[in-house]
Amino acid sequence: MEMHEAPTRLRRKPSWLINRVSARAHRLIGATMTAVGGHAFHFAILAALDEFGPDSQVKIGLRCGIDQSDMHTMLNELAEQGYVERTSDPADRRRNLITLTAAGRRRLEELDTTLTGVQHDILAALSATERDKLTVLLTRILD
Repeated sequence: MEMHEAPTRLRRKPSWLINRVSARAHRLIGATMTAVGGHAFHFAILAALDEFGPDSQVKIGLRCGIDQSDMHTMLNELAEQGYVERTSDPADRRRNLITLTAAGRRRLEELDTTLTGVQHDILAALSATERDKLTVLLTRILD
């Protein structure tokens, strides 16, 4: 549906607009990540490991908002590609620690560059200043 086809009252609701932008972003990011052999969850997991260091599957999933069944699948993919390693947690042998590899760090940089490009496409109608302000406002809503 084109924007002008939606009822005016609907177009004036920020929640409706946010949902529309989110759906568009999801489609573009999904298509772009598929084209480079990745997944948006791959980026989230690698970014969490880069920023916070080795952690359990459960903690990474909670930190990134990824369901545990999806986490299992994503970690298997990342491990098969050599981007993460699973090792026994010395503090609790029943638990694995997930660690970012050097290849994973390089892959994170590639995915970050790719996603930055998609962000520019999604927000093309906004200036750099407006993009920064939008990020601040959306963050405030979520805090």
